[in-house]
Amino acid sequence: MKKFFLITVSIVFTIIIVDLIGNLFNLKPRLFIEKQRLWMKSNYTNLYVGWYTYDGADDIYENEIHKEQTNGFLTRGKKPDNKIKNNIILIGSSGVETNHRLNEMPENYLRNYLSNTNVISFGSWGWGTDQQYIHLKKYVEEIKPSHVILWFEMNDIQDNKFEYGFLGPKPTFSLKKDKNNNYYLSGPNKMPGKNYFEYSYSYRLFNKLKGKLKLKYYRSYFDDLITCENNNSNNYVNKDELLYNYYNEKMYEEDKAIRTHFEKPRRAKSDDVNTFPSFKEWKKNKYSNFLGLDKIRSKFYSEEILEDPLIYNRLIISKETEEGEILTNKLLLKIQDLTNKHQASFHIMYVLYPERYKSFKDDKDYRYCFKNREFIYSNEAFDQKLNRVTEGINNVFINSLDGLNIITYDLFVHAHPNTEGNKFLMKKLSEYIKKFDN
Repeated sequence: MKKFFLITVSIVFTIIIVDLIGNLFNLKPRLFIEKQRLWMKSNYTNLYVGWYTYDGADDIYENEIHKEQTNGFLTRGKKPDNKIKNNIILIGSSGVETNHRLNEMPENYLRNYLSNTNVISFGSWGWGTDQQYIHLKKYVEEIKPSHVILWFEMNDIQDNKFEYGFLGPKPTFSLKKDKNNNYYLSGPNKMPGKNYFEYSYSYRLFNKLKGKLKLKYYRSYFDDLITCENNNSNNYVNKDELLYNYYNEKMYEEDKAIRTHFEKPRRAKSDDVNTFPSFKEWKKNKYSNFLGLDKIRSKFYSEEILEDPLIYNRLIISKETEEGEILTNKLLLKIQDLTNKHQASFHIMYVLYPERYKSFKDDKDYRYCFKNREFIYSNEAFDQKLNRVTEGINNVFINSLDGLNIITYDLFVHAHPNTEGNKFLMKKLSEYIKKFDN
């Protein structure tokens, strides 16, 4: 008994010393601390351990403070007009919250296109479907919406598997199998709020080491592919035949405009337009990295992530990707059930950028041999992925930016549509809603 007591005391003492040293000297893995903003010249500092909201919109506008822009439901947006009884919830992640001014959020344009309707944003940067479900469950009865519209993005599949959001640990669901070997949803593993264990350096260090071990023994995607060593070379396209569909002059001009834009989030520096690589150099750099290991993102997610802009066009997917799709589908079905339970209709809106997600000029399969493994890409593979993720969802609206012949990407945060892009998308969404109601 005495020996056990001494061992326990020693372990506790060691943890305390490690915590003191790790936090005192701010060793990796660090807490997420946001210090002075580059262009705001303010002394804004925040210590993040929660998952609920993210001040992603504070980067540009010094007089627009995220925490002061709540719609009354802990998310960014305008407060609903209580005199108006028809409510629509627009739920998603950074595409819903955006980095634009408050009156330039997508909700504002959708509200303008619909008469006598409140549009309420439920979204924050880095949110996954799990966080969206938990937030909707908290407020859906109070709001009593007629429609819940979820702005789905493909990276949600990855985010739903991962235990960390932009601000730290988040509630995460998982898949389990019943006695008939069928998947069912389990969780969440933690409830909303802050995870105060994150203040402990030992806790962060343990999770970091666990992630490194997971990455070390992670099953490679190459193991799921067939060999192509002895096959006829005529069956395969060369690198340029494959990649020029994506890395072409149009994509180059867009990438140049984004990277040389004078404003960048989180203190990142813009590239110099005068020294930006030529198209030939740019293409060569992109080609050389193709299917190489993305070391930064692989370490972050603790799984193998390849440099592959055509990842959503892969015909052959890994077991891990398959489980991510199943997990996401079950979460979406959970949101649909919750919405229908409260006498509202549920819709998934997917914004299609044709040049990025269906960039091939024809419907054939593109077979490419790399490291003696056969990679297969096609436009159809993307459609199949979207169909798998939304299987069982009653209302799926594909909202495409095709037809808007201007730059539609926000040059500050290129993953978002810009103001004109959002106006275009919300007008089409409003027409879809009106047609649905009629």
